[in-house]
Order: sequence, then C-alpha cells, then structure tokens
Amino acid sequence: MKTILFQGDSITDSGRSREHYYSVGTGYSVLVRGKLALSHPGKYKVLNKGISGDRIVDLYARLKADILNLKPDILSILIGVNGVGHEFAYQNGVDAEKFYTIYDMLLTEVKEALPDIKIILLEPFVLCGPGTDRPWDAFFAEVQKRAEKVRILAEKHGLPFIPLQEKFTEGAEKQSPAYWLWDGLHPTNAGHELLAEEWLKVFETMIEKGEV
Repeated sequence: MKTILFQGDSITDSGRSREHYYSVGTGYSVLVRGKLALSHPGKYKVLNKGISGDRIVDLYARLKADILNLKPDILSILIGVNGVGHEFAYQNGVDAEKFYTIYDMLLTEVKEALPDIKIILLEPFVLCGPGTDRPWDAFFAEVQKRAEKVRILAEKHGLPFIPLQEKFTEGAEKQSPAYWLWDGLHPTNAGHELLAEEWLKVFETMIEKGEV
C-alpha cells in the first residue's frame, strides 16, 4: 500500500485529528481518500499533516518530523496564501522571493532524502471575500506572485502542477465567491469537491502512466 501525504495550511488541515492518523479532516483529502478507496481498493493510504496558519517557513521548519520521517510515496503540497494574509494582518508574512527560496529548499531536500517520492504541487488561490478584502486588488496580486512561483518550481523540479485559481474564478462567475470559498480563503463543501476533482484528474493520469 502506498502512502499519500497531504501537506499545507488550514485548507488542507480542515479539522484533522492530531491523535489519530486515519482522521484526515473534512476537506479535500478525505474526499480523495474515499474516491481512491472506491476506485483502487487497498492501494493507497492517505495521511494529512496540514496545519492551520502555516506559511512556507512553518512547513519547512517541520520538514523532518512531518514529511521525511513519514516516508510517503506521494507528497501533495498546497501552501502560500498565509504568507500574504499574515503580512496584511500582522506584518509577519513571507515575501514572494523568500517564498520561492524556502519552497525550493524544501523540495530539494525532500527529493534528496526520498529519491523515489512523487510530489504534486497545487496552486494557491483566493476569491474576494471578508478574509481577502484588505484591499482585494493588492491581496490578489500578492497571491498571484506566489502562484507563479509554484508554477516555476514545478517546472524546475519536473513535478505535476495543479492550477486552481482559474477554476475558482470560473466558478465564481456561476455562483457567488462565498459559494466556493466562504471567506475568500477557506473552501466550502463545493470548494473542497472542486479541489478533490482537480487533484484526482492529475493523480489518475499519474496512475495511467505507472508513476504511482
């Protein structure tokens, strides 16, 4: 059985248990787990180590304990928005260049320690809402800088990249932004379903290629 490890901030955390590894919260990771269990019985185990509030520097600080020591076969990372939000709210963010540098270090060290690992990078995303209107244009522009850095990192390291901003923007043209991200940051049930669907599209392609 191969282990899939989901990493990131509150979007990934989604109320996961800190005591029981099998309780992965109520977000996209549990949706992925259920769909994989149905379509590929007994093949994958899903772990979730996302922590609400994490920036890339926080994820890097727990690299050893929460990634390397777990020796996952597949690592999925969604991170970036808190580096923006914490700057607007507390003047304690992570600028785009430092975000890139630390993320690059993390990926390099993971690949060196676990040479057979498969890594999937997800694009950070936001919509206009109570949590992002600080003001919105400036907040969105900063998130877009991090999104571009993730895309560049995926290309540099030869990793699958899952674009998400466009999907949420398109969704917000059909229903209100709050239908997908209740505060502009955190997904609703519909938002998590969208996340899971996009993740599984990429993962199923990897399965077809014999990569995972």
